[in-house]
Amino acid sequence: MIFWKRIAATCLLAWSTLVAAEPGVTDSSITLGMSAPLSGPNGAYGIEMRDVISAYFAQINKNGGIHGRQLKLEALDDGYETDRTVANTRTLINEKQAFALLGYYGSSPTTQAMNDVFGPARVPLVGTISGADTLRENPSTNPNNRYMFNVRASYANETDVIVSQLVSLGLKNIAVFYQNDGYGKSGLDGVTAALKKFDLAPSAVGTVERNSLDVAKAVQAISKVTPQAVVMITLYKPTAAFVRQMKKNGQNPMFMTVSPVGAEQLVGELGDEARGIGISQVMPYPWNDTTPAVREYQRLLGRSGKYSYYGIEGYLTAKVMVEGLRRAGRDLTREKLVTALESMNQYDLGGFRVSYGPENRSGSRFVELTVIGSGGKILR
Repeated sequence: MIFWKRIAATCLLAWSTLVAAEPGVTDSSITLGMSAPLSGPNGAYGIEMRDVISAYFAQINKNGGIHGRQLKLEALDDGYETDRTVANTRTLINEKQAFALLGYYGSSPTTQAMNDVFGPARVPLVGTISGADTLRENPSTNPNNRYMFNVRASYANETDVIVSQLVSLGLKNIAVFYQNDGYGKSGLDGVTAALKKFDLAPSAVGTVERNSLDVAKAVQAISKVTPQAVVMITLYKPTAAFVRQMKKNGQNPMFMTVSPVGAEQLVGELGDEARGIGISQVMPYPWNDTTPAVREYQRLLGRSGKYSYYGIEGYLTAKVMVEGLRRAGRDLTREKLVTALESMNQYDLGGFRVSYGPENRSGSRFVELTVIGSGGKILR
């Protein structure tokens, strides 16, 4: 009788452990998911992020992992399309059994995935290449935001710095060229709000569709006002097409754009024509090793590594996730990860701070301006 009781108790313990186990968590591993463009016109963004995150996870694993568990990354290609991002998120959660998510890309794709999939499923996501306000709402306003932890500053933060700089130079005729989606519209709203502080409004507005290079109508609309400056809320290929067409039209305003454009990608696309374009940045300057986090990032890639803003963002995003997992402890659950991330108030990642709390998902407000110099060098 005692023997059978012991067998029953053992079976009950094994069953309860199995039931209590979180998806994506085993005794030896933690599976994390990522959806980003890995192909198409914006594939360079996602590939760089994925490769750096993978390299950092490999470093963590080599040193024993997180509480003895190895980190596994499942990265899926969404081509920067909202429907594919949403589908990928379902696949990552339901089929790949991802415990948590990180390194997403884009405002509309991430917002819809949050509201339709990972928010309702209560799966945390750390870091997305987006400054949209919808991803920064107080969780008390939108419960799905409880599972969204941003690492970068918002578009409102970036455009406020850009507009303040332009106005300080005495410029008032400021136009906006934006992408017709959540990203572009959030940026347009940011520019409009920033201009309003100075009793100004956009002198002209032009738009381009997502994943399109058809900028002719935007060039025509904006050229009519001969702007002193144009703030561009677009990615690198349409940005390059727009700048070229404006110059062909005899227009030479001060061109400014926000961080998602990808400074290195824009230089690669425009060559010498990129010189003079101003770009707001939300990450530490990746070529100067005076910042501890940048030194770590450079050591991770090695001397022959290709340093970039997208690379350093991938690195810092991965660091936030790893710190959250460490704080959550060995008895890992998604709710414990959320609580652990919320405990990171003014957490120093090495010269770059993020801050979260029960009602705060902003992460960072850091913004600085750069300009593309001769030879495509990015200068502060």
